[in-house]
Amino acid sequence: MAWFDDTHHFKKSRIKLAHITDSHLFADPQGQYFDINTAEYLKQVLQQLTQYEIDGVIFGGDLTQDHSVASYELFSLLVKRSGLSCPVFWVPGNHDEIQMLEQMSRGQISAAKRLCTNNLDILLLDTKGETPAGWCEAQHLKDIEAVIKSSEHKTIAFCHHHSIPINGYLDKHILENGPQLLNTLVNTGDVLAVFHGHVHNEYHSQYRGLDVYATPATSVQFTKHVSDWQQQDLGPAWRLVCIDGQNYYTEVVWLNE
Repeated sequence: MAWFDDTHHFKKSRIKLAHITDSHLFADPQGQYFDINTAEYLKQVLQQLTQYEIDGVIFGGDLTQDHSVASYELFSLLVKRSGLSCPVFWVPGNHDEIQMLEQMSRGQISAAKRLCTNNLDILLLDTKGETPAGWCEAQHLKDIEAVIKSSEHKTIAFCHHHSIPINGYLDKHILENGPQLLNTLVNTGDVLAVFHGHVHNEYHSQYRGLDVYATPATSVQFTKHVSDWQQQDLGPAWRLVCIDGQNYYTEVVWLNE
């Protein structure tokens, strides 16, 4: 279970998490993704998080658009300048290089993949495949099952790719063995919800009673339920996840509302 060996303990029962995802940064802080300055939008989100007494930030993948070391350094710099004092965790997206994410993980940015409160566990999963579509390796699925069964607490999980079709263009890049992952989570009997990014908009569905939530991007959003790839500048957004004991509450926060 090497992926989950690094553990972070919050040492309390009530915490607030922020799920932010799909920043698509460039080496140049003025770099634009579909005419949007992604660094500026991420900066605005991080600044807003300081108003929420956040205990931890989970970055949901696709940090970079140009795959440069400098884009990861820019992410670290924006976090450092944001005023946030809480740890920042991550899962890899299809645009990311895990080695670069690990090299970025020092100080406030943590490589921990098992986060524990006094009553609930949070697992950060690896769905990065060989293509833009996701894939969970067989050993990773076994490790997920083992780490869940090793705990006496309920669990929520975060990953990058979507496992359930959204009836849109991005379904061509879905987690290809999504049902295997979801069945692994459901069959343990201990998983409450899974949160993901990748689809650049807000969604909520269920799989065998398991809640599945998509968080909008800090960058551009993708139009829902269209067969071609359409982008919308709806402003950046993030998801608040409040944990109280073994219960949770979640909502999406749009900066333009």
